[in-house]
Amino acid sequence: MTRPDRLILVHGFTQTGHSWAPIIERLGAGVETVAVDAPGHGDADRARGDLWTAAHEVANAGGIGTYVGYSMGARIALHGALADPSSVDRLVLISATAGIDDADERRERRHADEALADSIERDGVADFLDRWLALPLFAGLSPDAAGRRDRLRNTPDGLASSLRHHGTGGQEPLWDRLGALTMPVLVVAGANDPKFVALARRLHERLANSELAVVTGAGHTVHLERPGPFVALLAKFWSDHPI
Repeated sequence: MTRPDRLILVHGFTQTGHSWAPIIERLGAGVETVAVDAPGHGDADRARGDLWTAAHEVANAGGIGTYVGYSMGARIALHGALADPSSVDRLVLISATAGIDDADERRERRHADEALADSIERDGVADFLDRWLALPLFAGLSPDAAGRRDRLRNTPDGLASSLRHHGTGGQEPLWDRLGALTMPVLVVAGANDPKFVALARRLHERLANSELAVVTGAGHTVHLERPGPFVALLAKFWSDHPI
């Protein structure tokens, strides 16, 4: 049976479901969208738990459909696809990783995430966002696309908890499990983000039924830097893989 076109959109760290507005407005009529607030963010700021718990909560909010996740949201969506593949018709991973392999590197990242979480609790969301959005990772974002005002809806406790529980430092490496996923997967990275281009290629190689798209003129926040080309990729992927 063909299911209605339905997208469940999972945002990145410090964002909320509202961050998908530039994408939703380009999708047009006939596409149902559910832009969730990930645990620790927006209206879900009190939710706690690891990435598996976050995936379960996002799946409860989103239901069955095509899951589109960006960065932290991609990690949550990937966990959800592994936990309950019957709920994921298709999977779109933007600027994603399946985890840090090396235990020492993972420990260092966990300590860095903990330090960042401490700084949010100490300094507040506004000061943290000043530092966060100034990172080279987000150099391609315009002030409007950055959505700072919406990010300010988040709470220090919620963001700190998300860093401690959903950061890559605390993520179980999933590379060896990717071959179990059989649904169509679109892996997206920005050409100006070489670290995540390499990770995207590795994901593509490990996934059984995947396509790789490297978007020129974009960095880490591919979908917000180049929303038009991203939606075109999404529409083609959708039409090429009917459910």
